[in-house]
Amino acid sequence: MEAYVVEVERILGYRFKNRKLLEEALTHSSSKEGVPYERLEFMGDSIISLAISKHLFLAYPKLDPGQLSSLRDANISTEKLARVAIRRNLHCFIRHSSPDLLDQIKQFVHAVALENHSVVVAHGGSVKAPKVLSDIVESVAGAMYFDLGCDLEKFWKNFRVILEPIVTPGDLELQPHPVKELFEICQKMGKHVEIKPVRNETESIAYVFVDGQFIASASSATKDLAKLEAAKIALERLASLVPLTSMRPSIGNVELNFYTDDNGDMIIEGAKHKLHELSQNKKWSKPEYRIEGESGPSHEKRFVCSVEITIEEEEGVFLRTCGYEKSRVKDAENSAASVMLMALLGV
Repeated sequence: MEAYVVEVERILGYRFKNRKLLEEALTHSSSKEGVPYERLEFMGDSIISLAISKHLFLAYPKLDPGQLSSLRDANISTEKLARVAIRRNLHCFIRHSSPDLLDQIKQFVHAVALENHSVVVAHGGSVKAPKVLSDIVESVAGAMYFDLGCDLEKFWKNFRVILEPIVTPGDLELQPHPVKELFEICQKMGKHVEIKPVRNETESIAYVFVDGQFIASASSATKDLAKLEAAKIALERLASLVPLTSMRPSIGNVELNFYTDDNGDMIIEGAKHKLHELSQNKKWSKPEYRIEGESGPSHEKRFVCSVEITIEEEEGVFLRTCGYEKSRVKDAENSAASVMLMALLGV
């Protein structure tokens, strides 16, 4: 008997009749031995959702379907289940052969260690949870469900303790989702809010606009985390009653005005001119544009352009971004310049 199987059983407080199920549940696809956990993860995903849904339905008879959905989602999210894996030390027993995976897990473990453990984290933290961590919780759930003869009652009796603490309505009231809260507050104020994500070569940047005025931005490795952090900053600024007109963005004394074009893309008015002006102010190289992509028939051509700026010529440091697909080269270049300026704004 593998020692790690016995240890995981101790963590779970459950002894498997078919320990091969648990071995499979702990085997990542990168492992050179054993059956990977994907099929058990598929089943566990559904079973956890069903068990949590039933628990919440019975525990909170006065909640409406929308409130129950929010509560269920908070309890089965990747962020929540990944923290379950860390708290129960299940991450120590994943069978894999991926150094990158190990680095991601270590980074997340470090971030979780810095969190306030007296408060349930309902919407994620500063580092995005590696999906493998939530996957392993779901695959173990699937293994336990099958080992119990697909009995949902017995499964919940055994697995609930693993998921503790369960996110409650009180937790969500104390920690409303920042993006949802931002939209609700602005709606009450009679204001229109937009969150525009932009992706550059290394990260995602989210920009918050209220009634067309820039109010906040944040960057992260993923779009969702960038939106989450940008919404948090926007809420803080709204709470401190900072006049929106004072939040108009600028870089190096170059003021930026945003608008949404017919394709729904966020564009900066006169972006090419603004970027040229900024480059001169910063003593950077002149922006260089080129066509990266061309599609469509001759009468309906579409273009994607990039722009590149050398920041430090001696060190070979440069910035490069691609814009959105446009019907004219001129517009495609302006789009690339817009993305560049927005990326610089997010730094």
